[in-house]
Amino acid sequence: MRLFTGIEIPENVKDRLEMLIEHLRPTANLKWSPVYNLHITTKFIGEWPSSRLEELAFALRDITVNGPIECEVSGLGWFPNARNPRVFWAALECGPALAELASATESVLERLGIARENRQFSPHLTLARIRQPAPLNQLREAVSQLEGQHFGAFTISQFHLYLSEPGASGSVYTKLYDFPLLNA
Repeated sequence: MRLFTGIEIPENVKDRLEMLIEHLRPTANLKWSPVYNLHITTKFIGEWPSSRLEELAFALRDITVNGPIECEVSGLGWFPNARNPRVFWAALECGPALAELASATESVLERLGIARENRQFSPHLTLARIRQPAPLNQLREAVSQLEGQHFGAFTISQFHLYLSEPGASGSVYTKLYDFPLLNA
């Protein structure tokens, strides 16, 4: 089973991001994310044996953070950088509590033998992937005209364990467990 922990994005925010993607899609031939798949990944777990699923879920139940977490989708960017991008994303401003959730998840899962992420947690919503070199001038121009655009705010009161399965038009994500944010 290929698993990750993450946070669901509310429909009103997805609707705004769908309008953004539809506006930007004609400007570059990229692999645009299906809006129904948009989520905040807090920890990519990778392959995990189904026989140990309950053990994993039990460990995740113990995570405590100072929640709920207020979050705003505001701004656009590129990974690893704007000059040589592989990912186009929407930025998240969620304060330190979301990073605390990601860190607590790393700590709990490390005890189960899941390696810590080497990179610093950088919350974002992946809007498109750049698999091969593509002209991005039109997209860059369109993005520059959206400077300071906000795509919605929401409150995070729970996180989820997701199953990721390959599908014909991209991965299919299924929520396996819900975990309410417990105050530390």
